[in-house]
Amino acid sequence: MEQKTEFEKKPRTEERVVRVLSKDIEGGMTVYAGLTKIKGVSWSLANAVCNILKIDKRRKIGSLSEDEIKRVSEFIKNPGVPSYLMNRRKDFETGQDKHFQGSDLELRQEFDIKRLKKIRSYRGIRHGAGLPLRGQRTKSHFRKNRNKSGGIKGRKKQENEKKA
Repeated sequence: MEQKTEFEKKPRTEERVVRVLSKDIEGGMTVYAGLTKIKGVSWSLANAVCNILKIDKRRKIGSLSEDEIKRVSEFIKNPGVPSYLMNRRKDFETGQDKHFQGSDLELRQEFDIKRLKKIRSYRGIRHGAGLPLRGQRTKSHFRKNRNKSGGIKGRKKQENEKKA
């Protein structure tokens, strides 16, 4: 009997890396979980993609053909889903419901924050100061470890070292 090498033992889908919308996804992941690795694709949108395109959610993403990957990426770019699944409802400039993913989403968020800072809104001021925006408490949270004080013991050690 012939012995199989390590390459032949592994299924082909797990060693394959799939590239969807400029994001590399490991082939061993399911389609449902793998799509959420793309920035701008939530679990609910990934579920909608699987249902509308009739792809099994539990199928490994490495087993998708090139045609199916192309269909998935085209659908995510222009999703035909209800507006509550989109990440940009009533866009500030156009007033339309849009969906952004990847670097477009990051760029759009950055522009929104810059606009809020420019018009000096409450949220813009809080962004600029690095404070929470949505009413969270600030006494015990959101400390960024800026000035760690050594305490009394630490001070005594430092004074003893300076004298010596």
